[in-house]
Amino acid sequence: MERILEQIPRFFSGPNMILLLESAGLTLAMTLMGCLIGFGLAFVLVYLRQTPGLWAMPLRLICILYVEVFRRIPFIVVVYLVLFFIQTVTPNASLFTIAVIAICLYAVAYTADIIRGGLESVPQAQVEAAQAMNLSRLQTNLRIVLPQAWPVIVPPAIAFAVSFIKDTALVSQVGVFELTFRGKELNNQGYSGILVFGTIALCYFLMSFPLSMLGQYLEKRLATPRGQRRSRKIWFT
Repeated sequence: MERILEQIPRFFSGPNMILLLESAGLTLAMTLMGCLIGFGLAFVLVYLRQTPGLWAMPLRLICILYVEVFRRIPFIVVVYLVLFFIQTVTPNASLFTIAVIAICLYAVAYTADIIRGGLESVPQAQVEAAQAMNLSRLQTNLRIVLPQAWPVIVPPAIAFAVSFIKDTALVSQVGVFELTFRGKELNNQGYSGILVFGTIALCYFLMSFPLSMLGQYLEKRLATPRGQRRSRKIWFT
């Protein structure tokens, strides 16, 4: 304890705080970029997976195989696979780019099931009614299905992004200068591990907590009036 108290003034110096803020920003940027791009690509994957007809069966199988494979591979393995593949193709690629691609590939697999569940929660009768009105499949999805599926899709998608903020610590294994990597550097400089990683843990909390609150706000905001009445009833009972 005496060692920690002695190190506190030096540890919370300006250069160290700037270093931690920059690495926290890098961690948040990697997560948001990878998850947002992955979320968009997951919509495309789900749309292709739901393509009807025998001719599309190979396409559906590829989409299912992608989701099933990547959901069963540890994220750190995906990071190394992307690292070695990208370095073979373009040796000058930045580690930040490699990390974002790995996060994106992983996010596609996990958010695809979230999106598929949300789209399938819309009653099939409404889809059939849209088809009877001569709406195309794309129009049906954009005008009928997606607006009703958002309340089901958004909260778990944000929860996935929040949980993935913590998982970005794994990219420090390949040398990305994110929060955990900087924590290791400061620990190697002689600062107490409790002081360093206690501060790192606080930084992760400060990044993830506002996103968690945003998810809860959107869940209430997007909830149907019936669902809102039910949640209030549960709260008061």
